[in-house]
Amino acid sequence: MSTSSYRLGASVPLPRSLNGSMIARAVESTEVKSSDVVEVFYEQRNAFSTIVGIYGAKALASLSPFEPNPHRYRMQGAFPDLRRRGSRGDPPAPADSLESKASIRPWAVQAHYDHDGWYVIWRYLVDESLTITGRPVVVWRVHVAFINKIDWKYEGSTASAAGGGRTHTFGIREPAKKFGPAAVYERTDIVLSGGKPTYSLD
Repeated sequence: MSTSSYRLGASVPLPRSLNGSMIARAVESTEVKSSDVVEVFYEQRNAFSTIVGIYGAKALASLSPFEPNPHRYRMQGAFPDLRRRGSRGDPPAPADSLESKASIRPWAVQAHYDHDGWYVIWRYLVDESLTITGRPVVVWRVHVAFINKIDWKYEGSTASAAGGGRTHTFGIREPAKKFGPAAVYERTDIVLSGGKPTYSLD
């Protein structure tokens, strides 16, 4: 069972005053708290990804120079999740904004808006066997990147009067190209196999 097999991307551009060690500590907190409610994953994966993103934001709020957006009542529209302590403006400048998202996908990410700003994406998997860390939720990679409005592409809704479907979202253009150099935290015992993260002892 491995609990510390990871590397930090020393050359990855990060928001001012945020560093890889803070991210690594936040990963552990996020895994522990998300594991307590992992049953949600089996009921609704999208909702669970939201939970992982929330716990990631909470962890960074206690371990980094970023604090929660004070306008919590705005819910989904309250971009960003975190703002640099001492920053001004509502919303704060993009350079002082940090949005937290989580995904089981290795590259893609979706959002309900296309704001400029810093984004931290917690890439996770659910390990039912508990062989990787002893916890069911494993954050295997964390991407941090500054995303501009032009990086987003609109993905229209498939819902209609004729039947159900997902609501509209925005996705990243060429996500592997965008996030490839942005892995600030990455487990060395997880490899991509067939496009999915897989535990490897090699």
